[in-house]
Formats: sequence, structure tokens, C-alpha cells
Amino acid sequence: MNILRFLTPKNKVAYLYTDSTVRQALEKMEYHRYTAIPLIDRSGVYVGTLTEGDLLWAIKNDFALDLKAAENLPISEISRKMDNAPARIDTTMEDLVEMALEQNFIPVIDDRGVFIGIVTRKDVIVYCMDSMKPHPVRSFALQEAVSSVR
Repeated sequence: MNILRFLTPKNKVAYLYTDSTVRQALEKMEYHRYTAIPLIDRSGVYVGTLTEGDLLWAIKNDFALDLKAAENLPISEISRKMDNAPARIDTTMEDLVEMALEQNFIPVIDDRGVFIGIVTRKDVIVYCMDSMKPHPVRSFALQEAVSSVR
């Protein structure tokens, strides 16, 4: 199964550049209702994930809860607790499911590490649910096999 089937392309995904400010990050995350957002550099390479928690801890620990003072800080200076591991185009469906267990979204990169979009946990769950539904052809064949045994 090709994971590109599930890809939400970069032009439909909110992301931040590493030189964005804390204020820009907060505004974009609030607008899109994201709790985590992909980070890319200006050449398009995926560098990690910024979370609400990363921003909160930076404002608390480095700026004594003074949001005004933190607004212009580049997010590249914020330490991140975790990064969503990226998938490559040739990642197997099994690996994608495993990644979705740990991440709300899976960043997808090309062979050069350039961010091309995301696969959401929801898309992976929908695929898994669909694959568990009985297939009409298989059900019919099973019924015929059972009938022939009788």
C-alpha cells in the first residue's frame, strides 16, 4: 500500500518555519486548532515538531510567564521535548500504523528530507476500519463454499 494515498499535501497543512516567532506560532496554532505543528527550514527540510507544551514551558521557564517578552523569540531557540518521526514515501503501511499509535500526525518527507505533507492518525484509523469490513466478493465466495459442503 502506497502511503501517498493518505497524504495531506504540504499546501493544505499548516506548518511553521524555524525562524517564525513565538507569537506567529501561537497565532497559527490557535487559528488551525493544532496542539502540534510541523517545523521546516527555509529550504523545506523537515526539522521537527513544535507543541503547545514546548511553547508553554519556554514562556514559563525562560520568560517568567511574560508572554509579551517572549513574543519575538524565534522558535528555533525553544527546546522541544519530542519530534514526530517522519515517514518516507516508501514507508510500509504496518510502520505507518505503528507511528500513528504514538503521533497525532506523521510528517512525510521525500528522499532529500523535504517536507511534502502529513498523514493523520484519523486517516490511518479509517483505513484500518475499512480493511476490517467484510468484502462483498469474499462474503459471497464464503457463502458458496459453505453451501457446497452441505
